[in-house]
Amino acid sequence: MSDQRNTLAKTFKPHWIWAMAFGSAVGWGSFVLPANWIAQAGPLGVIIGFAIGAAAMILIGVSTAYLIRAYPVTGGPFAYSYLCFGRNHAFICGWFLILGYASVVALNASAMGLMVKFLFPGFVKTGQLYSVAGWNIYLVQVLIVSGILILFAWLNYRGAGVSGRTQFLFCVLLLMAAVVVTIGMASSPSTTLSNLSPAFKPGIGSWSAIAGIVAIAPWAYVGFDTVPQTAEEFNFSPRKATTLIISALAIAAIHYSILIVATGLAMPWTDLAARHELWGTGYAVQSVLGYGGLSVLVVALTMGIFTGLNGFYISTSRLMFAMGRARAIPPMFARLHYNHNTPYNSIVFVCVISLVAPWFGRPVLLWIVNMSAIGVSIAYLYYCLAAYRLFRWHAGSPANGLNAEVAPFKKIVSLVGSGCSIGFLGLLLIPGSPGALGMPSWIVLAFWVALGVGFYTMYAGDYQNSSTEELDYLILGEQVSAQEDKTNYRTHTTRRAESASTWGKQ
Repeated sequence: MSDQRNTLAKTFKPHWIWAMAFGSAVGWGSFVLPANWIAQAGPLGVIIGFAIGAAAMILIGVSTAYLIRAYPVTGGPFAYSYLCFGRNHAFICGWFLILGYASVVALNASAMGLMVKFLFPGFVKTGQLYSVAGWNIYLVQVLIVSGILILFAWLNYRGAGVSGRTQFLFCVLLLMAAVVVTIGMASSPSTTLSNLSPAFKPGIGSWSAIAGIVAIAPWAYVGFDTVPQTAEEFNFSPRKATTLIISALAIAAIHYSILIVATGLAMPWTDLAARHELWGTGYAVQSVLGYGGLSVLVVALTMGIFTGLNGFYISTSRLMFAMGRARAIPPMFARLHYNHNTPYNSIVFVCVISLVAPWFGRPVLLWIVNMSAIGVSIAYLYYCLAAYRLFRWHAGSPANGLNAEVAPFKKIVSLVGSGCSIGFLGLLLIPGSPGALGMPSWIVLAFWVALGVGFYTMYAGDYQNSSTEELDYLILGEQVSAQEDKTNYRTHTTRRAESASTWGKQ
């Protein structure tokens, strides 16, 4: 067994964790994409779609909270899928989730470039380099996005305390600015509720419109996954995770809805959709509240970008830290800074791969958004299936060697959450469904799968050859002490390994 297992310091306070979950969930999308979503489904279609998505995500979040309370370790679904289904499933889950997280880091930074381009088009549109899918790439925009990525890598490199405090401050400013803008739009004499009609997009069925929005819910609410990724760093009881996750998701759903209403109030939404503005919400607010209202919205968007960047730097680096600690990916990603106690190699890696994003056009990034929803949906399914296996219907049910708790209600919640996760995947993968991936996204997904297979074949030898006892220690923190009955421990791990084999481990 390894003598050294790097551990993260218990630094994060409850309100910091809530701010990470909420801020990462709303991010830049709640301020940049409302006009696009309204054009896709109509105002009421978007609101209902996000409400349904939030309800499903809360079920998944509750299942996640069950797991956090039992195993407060970093790694999230990587750790939980290992516990219940074995090391191969754990790698698959972790690999797809890295994709989902890292793409959101890149997209948040790219949103900053989009905002600056809207505000100062003459300044940004200098030094044109080339075009990608009809989108012009400018040197100034590349430098802005790159600079913001490096800044937040540095903040995370400096320590968890810095990240947590700044995240909470960003969230406070975000909420204040969003409320001011919404009240201003609703109270303006030039706005009217009739601008929100028709409620759904003409020409398509209302349920089809709603389903198209539900399909992106895994991406829209993925920020709550910061909570399990930082569980090892809680300086409070893991039992609080349930409240933190539910409140973050519920307030995120309300936040999305009020920004939809604020955008749609400005003018008949069909007219706004027909304009194809670079930043539809910015145009709508400026047309009603002028530059003062736009300035407040810019503050809100900036804070949304900052919270998303900060939260997903944390999530991605912690996931890579957990996988590196288990040697599923190179152990260098599990190294901690001697002074700041942060997984600095993982943070630098996320920054480097995200620095590729500014050199591609917005259409390419949106393909990645659609495809990254698959990665997080796969992780959600593992969360719920793991929670399902950790509970029993009654005392006579098989425990599967997992010390399973008798908790029929929790088992039902996990089962329903699993169904929601499968539904999300179906909306994305079934051809002809409202949220089905386009061919570019399929190409990127195939590339990521091929890269994962190659990476696993070349670098995961130590991970595959490690004993179950050793991986238990590295991933879950379970270690046999000199006082414990090692025979009983081996019996426990053998039963769990045999159970996992039915899910494709062996």
